[in-house]
Amino acid sequence: MRVLITGGHGQLGREAAACWTAAGDEVTSIDRDELDVTDRSAVRATVSLLRPQVVLHAAAHTAVDVCESEPEQALNLNAVAVRWVAEACDLVGAHLIALSTDYVFDGAKAGPYHEWDLPNPQSVYGQTKRAGELEALALGAGAAVVRTSWLCGRYGSNMVATVMRLAVERDRLQFVDDQWGHPTFCGDLAPALRRLALERASGVWHLTNQGATSWYGFARAVLAAMGEDPGRVDPVATADLRPARPAPRPANGVLDNAVARAAGWPVMRPFEEPLGELVSALGNRPRSLRGRPP
Repeated sequence: MRVLITGGHGQLGREAAACWTAAGDEVTSIDRDELDVTDRSAVRATVSLLRPQVVLHAAAHTAVDVCESEPEQALNLNAVAVRWVAEACDLVGAHLIALSTDYVFDGAKAGPYHEWDLPNPQSVYGQTKRAGELEALALGAGAAVVRTSWLCGRYGSNMVATVMRLAVERDRLQFVDDQWGHPTFCGDLAPALRRLALERASGVWHLTNQGATSWYGFARAVLAAMGEDPGRVDPVATADLRPARPAPRPANGVLDNAVARAAGWPVMRPFEEPLGELVSALGNRPRSLRGRPP
């Protein structure tokens, strides 16, 4: 396949490019310094020149709290840009895969969210990502929207890297225990996205690793994978965070992968397995061994 990946320097973009290239695809990976996805003419020109068969649109404004103070920028990057990418895909007959998020839901549901639940985003980030979903879905069978959550990978900033750093810097760690979701690992998501591309799947898909947990529980799992004492993590309620975060988070961001199951796909593995692999890949050794010769 000829593949174009936007947001190519992000954690998912980099791992998807490596995965798809290893599978034999011809991948062009671009980032903001190479293409302004909010520039309609530039997007059309790039897609028309490359003529990809698949576009993985991973570019987005993902700084959730910053979006609250930059609503216009968030709208341009998370929604308007998707319109331009979808329009360009339609011109060349490319299949679009657009990434979205659990933040399109308000988090009030008692159980996991499936693909037919009605979105009700509470933050600027969630609202603009939902607008981007609608732009992608306007292509009909030419597009798939993939909602995922709590992404972690080998590159950039994410929960695993943050906990590993804090575990070195602090004796005690504190994470909220009233926000729940599915940690998802780029190394597992990338091949699932490729399968979507190969099958030219359409509509909304929830793709996550399995195993619901809170941020508190996830932090404990990271420490356990490091060989550290999970008891070093203390729970805290979101309402007690100081300073309070500008953007509201969904208390329940657990995504049911109902469409994947209905399609006969095997669900992605429990998050603890790729977590252990990622901790190892990031070069962690238990604190008690740091400073000793390898």
